[in-house]
Amino acid sequence: MSYKTAGVGALNQAWLAGQVCLDVNGQLAENLVIPGHPAKPELVSPLTVKKRSMRTLEGRAALIHALAHIEFNAINLALDAIWRFANMPQDYYADWLKVAAEEAYHFNLLNDHLQTMGFSYGDFSGHNSLWEMAQRTQADVLARIALVPRTMEARGLDASPLLRNKFAQVGDTQVAEILDIILRDEIGHVAIGNRWFNWLCEQRGLDSIAAYDSLAKQYSAPKLRKPFNLEARRKAGFTEAELALLSSASQAGC
Repeated sequence: MSYKTAGVGALNQAWLAGQVCLDVNGQLAENLVIPGHPAKPELVSPLTVKKRSMRTLEGRAALIHALAHIEFNAINLALDAIWRFANMPQDYYADWLKVAAEEAYHFNLLNDHLQTMGFSYGDFSGHNSLWEMAQRTQADVLARIALVPRTMEARGLDASPLLRNKFAQVGDTQVAEILDIILRDEIGHVAIGNRWFNWLCEQRGLDSIAAYDSLAKQYSAPKLRKPFNLEARRKAGFTEAELALLSSASQAGC
C-alpha cells in the first residue's frame, strides 16, 4: 500500500509547489471502480466482523487493522470528493487534497505499528460502510459532504477517546499517541466538511439544520448514539444548536 500513500503525498506536495494544474470544470465518467483498492482485505458485512479481545495480541492487531482500514478508505473518500464534483471553488479541491495526504499519513502510522506486531494490512477482514455511503451520495456534493465527513467521519471524533483509553490501559502507549494525532487531524477534516456544507447551503438558499435532517432521512444515514465528543465537535465547527439537537435526538432514541 506504500505506493498509494506515497503517491498521494507526492501529489499534495506537487500541488503546494505549483507543479500541477486544476481543472474545476472537468467531468467524471460514471460507474468508475474504487480507485486503488487492493485485493485484500476481504470485505464483509459489518455484522460479520469478528470481535476479538483486547487482552490478546491478535485482538489488538485486529482493532488496529480496523482503524487502518478506515484510514485507507478515507484516502479514497477525500480523493473522490476532489474528482467526483466539478465547478466548486479552488479552495474546496485544495482542502480535500490536504485531507487525503493526512489520511495517508494516518494509515502509514497504523500499518507500520501493525507490522511491528507481526501483521499487515489485509490480514483481517474489513467492512465497506464508508464507501457505500460515498456511492449513495455520488450524485450530489451537498449530500456527500453532509453524510460522509459530517456524519460518518464525525463518529470517529466520538469514538477516539474510548479507543485511546483501551490501548493505554493495555500499555500500548504508541497506539494511544497515534490516536492523539489522528483525533487532532480529524477535527480539522470534519471542520472542512462543515465549511463546505455551510457554504453549499448558503449557495442553495437552504437552512443548514433543516437541510441536514432532510438528507439524513433521504439517504438513510446511520443513527448517531452516545457518547458524543462535544469538545471535539465544537472544535470541528458544529454549532451549539446542532449539538443540542444531536443530544436530544439521542436521548429520545431517534
